[in-house]
Amino acid sequence: MATVSVRNVWKEYGTQVVLENLRLEIADHEFVTIVGASGCGKTTFLRMLLGVEQPTRGEIFIDGQPLRPEPGADRGIVFQRYSLFPHLTALGNLVLGLELKRSRWLGRLFGAPRRAVIRRATEVLESVGLGAARDRYPAQLSGGMQQRLSIAQSVICEPKILLLDEPFGALDPGLTADMHKLILSLWEANRMTIFMISHDIRESFELGTRLLTFDRLRHDPQSPEAYGASVTYDLPLQRRHDRAPASMPG
Repeated sequence: MATVSVRNVWKEYGTQVVLENLRLEIADHEFVTIVGASGCGKTTFLRMLLGVEQPTRGEIFIDGQPLRPEPGADRGIVFQRYSLFPHLTALGNLVLGLELKRSRWLGRLFGAPRRAVIRRATEVLESVGLGAARDRYPAQLSGGMQQRLSIAQSVICEPKILLLDEPFGALDPGLTADMHKLILSLWEANRMTIFMISHDIRESFELGTRLLTFDRLRHDPQSPEAYGASVTYDLPLQRRHDRAPASMPG
């Protein structure tokens, strides 16, 4: 379960107001897509949900508890540019995440626990269509394969909330369609709550169960940084995905 409450949240950097008075109630297992002009605070909002930025005013709650001011295993994030460890194989990238989660002080597991982690990492690689690439390094993978691996890296620790910052923006249309099927399958299988920033309004409508538009309601030509963005549209979308889970790409 992962409900999110955003209560009167503002974000300011000195005299610059980036976000103002955000108020949202997000139900468990929502797929929230976020659109808006460049520079209107969309990524800042994700960074606050992740815990690497804190609200200047207001509070964010997950499942009724105040969000801790640091990243946690309950939240995963995928960026447009791949955040992979280049010196580790595809399998190694996934194994590392589980080892760090289960052995915070050593960062390594041995014996039966390590074999169990390798089995789990192999299963996740298979689920994203990368079973045959387990021993390849990121530089040996195509762009689409690297992004699949980034997503697998984020979901292997079973986060309750997945944050996606324009994850498909660098992919060609054919690969993007496969990635849509993948993310919907993982969303259904893992029962996550997802927040995804997109520059593609059609993609936002096709994937989301709810669409948020960020924009500035107030403008002052003499002081352009005086007002921040807020949620100007909050649209429930038809749950077209409830009919049947999307099939995995091969």
